[in-house]
Amino acid sequence: MKIILLVFLVTSLFAKKPELFLLNIYNEDINVTSWYMSEKLDGVRAYWDGENLISRSGKVFATPKFFIKDFPKHELDGELWSKREDFSNIVSILNKKKPHTKWSKLTFNIFEVPHAKGGLIQRLKTVKSSKYIRIIKQIKVKNKKHLDEFLKSIENLGGEGVVVRDASLFYYTGRDNNALKVKSYLDEECEVVGYNKGNGKYEGMVGSLSCRMKNMQVIKIGSGLNNKQRVTPPKIGAIITFKYYVLTSKGNPRFPIFLRIKN
Repeated sequence: MKIILLVFLVTSLFAKKPELFLLNIYNEDINVTSWYMSEKLDGVRAYWDGENLISRSGKVFATPKFFIKDFPKHELDGELWSKREDFSNIVSILNKKKPHTKWSKLTFNIFEVPHAKGGLIQRLKTVKSSKYIRIIKQIKVKNKKHLDEFLKSIENLGGEGVVVRDASLFYYTGRDNNALKVKSYLDEECEVVGYNKGNGKYEGMVGSLSCRMKNMQVIKIGSGLNNKQRVTPPKIGAIITFKYYVLTSKGNPRFPIFLRIKN
């Protein structure tokens, strides 16, 4: 009986890992004129299979009934999001194992309708907005200057960046150069391997994190940590995301800035 119950619990928490379209990194050699651009929301990717909201890894979110009562029976792909610069709060809401009322602070922001017919804009028109379903606005790119101005406006508001897509294509999954993320900075992941004491106003707290990158180099990351994170820093072994703009002569990120703990 215990074995049967355990199997039920496991299968009730996880579903088949969804096949998704993924983003490559934009470079200026790619002409994206007449493509469509939208804000890249700093939330958590979610896939609606007609019955459940599922994470990229196949975890079934503990979604309250009030949140999904107006969701359609067909599939949707989007971002669970609240507002800009609120990623840690979004993750804390989604990590609860039981449905709860704080889901009311979130919306499901749609950027794709899997298996729908036509190009991107036609596919998005099949979705009806509701209290908790939003369609991410798509803007046709006039030229590179138009893209640069839009990116700057999003980053000035505290947004993460921009997504550009060739909207003429039928629905597909996987990663290629027809869907790109555009940012004024680069981001990367590393593993927390130690802490460094803070000085001055950070005395008694963590001044910076020692982190091991994929190339095994260890760097220090202090910028971007708030006081709460300096008192209770990411655990040793945690994977974090940081951003930077240029590399040093040794190939390491110059002035890395903490963004978030990887979800």
